[in-house]
Amino acid sequence: MTKPIEVRNPRTGKFDYVIVPPPPKLISQQCHRLRRGQIAWQEIGIEGRIVALKQWQQAILSDRQQLTDTLVTDTGRLSTSVLEIDSFLNSIDRWCNLAPQLLQETAKNTSAPFISLQQTAVPYTLIGIISPWNFPLLLSTIDTIPALLAGCAVIVKPSEITPRFAAPLMNTLNTVPQLRDVLNFVEGAGQTGAALIEDVDLICFTGSVETGRIVAETAARNFIPAYLELGGKDPAIVLESADLDLATSAILWGSVVNAGQSCLSIERIYVAESIFERFYHQLVAKAHNLQLAYPTVESGEIGPIISEKQAVIINEHLHDAIDKGAIIHCGGKVEEIGGGWWCRPTVITNVNHSMKIMTEETFGPIMPTMSFSTIEEVIDLANDSIYGLSAAIFSESTELALEIGMQLDVGAISINDASLTAMIHEGEKNSFKFSGLGGSRMGASGFKRFLRKKAFLIKTNTNKDPWWFNEE
Repeated sequence: MTKPIEVRNPRTGKFDYVIVPPPPKLISQQCHRLRRGQIAWQEIGIEGRIVALKQWQQAILSDRQQLTDTLVTDTGRLSTSVLEIDSFLNSIDRWCNLAPQLLQETAKNTSAPFISLQQTAVPYTLIGIISPWNFPLLLSTIDTIPALLAGCAVIVKPSEITPRFAAPLMNTLNTVPQLRDVLNFVEGAGQTGAALIEDVDLICFTGSVETGRIVAETAARNFIPAYLELGGKDPAIVLESADLDLATSAILWGSVVNAGQSCLSIERIYVAESIFERFYHQLVAKAHNLQLAYPTVESGEIGPIISEKQAVIINEHLHDAIDKGAIIHCGGKVEEIGGGWWCRPTVITNVNHSMKIMTEETFGPIMPTMSFSTIEEVIDLANDSIYGLSAAIFSESTELALEIGMQLDVGAISINDASLTAMIHEGEKNSFKFSGLGGSRMGASGFKRFLRKKAFLIKTNTNKDPWWFNEE
């Protein structure tokens, strides 16, 4: 029998929810049901699929409060949960608008004038999605919506740390029979995810590098594509000409939104020597203005650390930095309040790359800040990482920022802003180094990942081809 999993409330520390993972045999049965449903789902065409997605969107809007309540319980924060739901609902509109043109078939001439080419694409039958705990709803659906519109069936395993939101989402899904037959959410931990990979045709995984490697190896053995969105240690570079008020506000948001629990968080800050002191003093002053969302979710901007294991990592990184000479200007520790783990926005100076806080993913509201003297030095510092997800550059000269950005080993660069790919989804990008594997989940490529191309090569005359055997 599958062992139940107790789920911790991040605000109270109490284990107040239980999930029961399905046995592997039941997962296989669910996958088989979704495969059967995919046939009709593909046949209704893009117009029919858009109608079904829009019906689901209306059902979610009608039951939005319940979804909000469970997501707040999962994560312990309110404003980011509201933003998460809005982003999810907006993604339905965005992909419904884009999908028809992305599915258009094309015909063109070939290098041989008597052969015409018709190009089309067919969906993978069943997509598996394994999503993390930091944005439970958004990252469970960011790949789900385009996959469904492409004509695929989808099975999703949310994180066992934040599973509560799935129940109200499934309730809304049950009001749309066509969609219910091709989309399902399953509860469980790593064992459930491993079983799911065995029964799907393509896997999308968002999570740690360690688990991502296992997912990729399993997918390779099964000869299926794997798209991995993994960790980050995003740098921000502040040049001497930067607008300090703008830079400190943008970096503060990019570093501590969702209590820093985002792969797109700014996790290390490099500032030109001449403006270093002014920069970090402004950053500290603004960080002091942010409050913990305690005792109520409306009390402040900074929610709890969702995962208890992550709280341990954040404290470990802080202690390592302090032991090696780092200076804390505000915040500086993970503390237990009301049973939950909390960390105030923390600005640290006198840091270097011997410290974990500058090299390993911290995933907390931590802003380690160090100075640089030359452009060459800061490029080397920014690239001194196993990760290559995103970066930010602040400069009066967009031209110079672009020149520096071209030399950074990352997939997305925000200029005079921070973490923009969290809000702007049109820009196609790849994850560099250990930050991921596979095509862009942004832009048109994010849709086309779920399609296999077909080419129809059509002979248009009755003459013998010049490359045939001479039969005379």
